[in-house]
Amino acid sequence: MIIDFHTHIFPPDVIDRREELLQRDRAFSLLYRDPRARMVTAEGLLGAMDRAGIEGAVACGFGWKDSGLRRATNEYLLEASVRHAGRLYPFTATPVGGGRGMVEEASLWLDRGMRGIGEVAFYVRGMTERAFGVMDGLAQLAQSYDVPLLLHVNEPVGHPYPGKIHVRLEALYRFVSRHQETKIVLAHWGGGLCLYELMPSVAKVCGMLYYDTAASPFLYRPMIYRIALEIVGPERVLFGSDYPLIAPSRYFEEMRSAGMPEEAVRRILGENASRVLSLRAASSWKARP
Repeated sequence: MIIDFHTHIFPPDVIDRREELLQRDRAFSLLYRDPRARMVTAEGLLGAMDRAGIEGAVACGFGWKDSGLRRATNEYLLEASVRHAGRLYPFTATPVGGGRGMVEEASLWLDRGMRGIGEVAFYVRGMTERAFGVMDGLAQLAQSYDVPLLLHVNEPVGHPYPGKIHVRLEALYRFVSRHQETKIVLAHWGGGLCLYELMPSVAKVCGMLYYDTAASPFLYRPMIYRIALEIVGPERVLFGSDYPLIAPSRYFEEMRSAGMPEEAVRRILGENASRVLSLRAASSWKARP
């Protein structure tokens, strides 16, 4: 069973109103002002999943500043998960900087059936100590519901791209250290935090973290799989495509070119996600042509 742990979908009317919403939400504009940045509905995602042989996917919306847009997006995610039962696992779109109200809102959506929180991102302000301070309540909420908290984290060096934010890895590290019992998933290889687990003290704190592979073909050479797995082990890496940013087939190709054992590939492609999402045991993975 292959599970894509990182995808994004939008309601059809939001896609139709794209130009208008670019003017209304600064964070949305940072990611989608380029007309080449694709947006898809649930059906668009499912079509890509079928073509790639993917059984299930975590479906994220967007943390709109406007509460009405957040509500409409979350309603769409829940409705799509019901229509396509067992294939989509919706995560609640959560605003950042909302303080206590942010936690209360997320709690209501978890009560209605959301399977996690995220992708939480600080596209405008960046990941600072202050930003992580407002995240403590969300981390505690995720732990109390035993659901994952998915965070957008990019590398602090390298080329610029839409959505790349200022990240203070030391602030992220302190946040993780405060919530070691929470199922925290760091997108995009955790901005390279996984590499610092070569330090025994960091490895001890980060032992419950998960890293997803979202956007990996744009960021790292395929050897990142071998290196990261040697450091953190295959049990804490999750396949995430960031679809529709990149087609899932790109990841399958890179995993194979990295020369990883089939057991490790099987864990990354589905078994780990099954455990994080508290699903029933995944079926055996079969190599694709």
